[in-house]
Amino acid sequence: MARKRVSVTEETETGRNKKFHDNFNKRDMTDKQFVKEIKNGNYENYHIRKINGIETPVSNPDKSKNNNLG
Repeated sequence: MARKRVSVTEETETGRNKKFHDNFNKRDMTDKQFVKEIKNGNYENYHIRKINGIETPVSNPDKSKNNNLG
């Protein structure tokens, strides 16, 4: 099984993902940093959704559960 590119490392009490770890390059990112990286085209399997007015990183839908955030 392939390992996930990005893992969530911290959530708020309400379950919003706040911190992330890129398992390929060992980089830790905040939600804002991850959003910026996605916008810059550095994470092709992820996109941004506005949830409750906040830009939120999400994985692109597909049949694999291995790349889901969480």
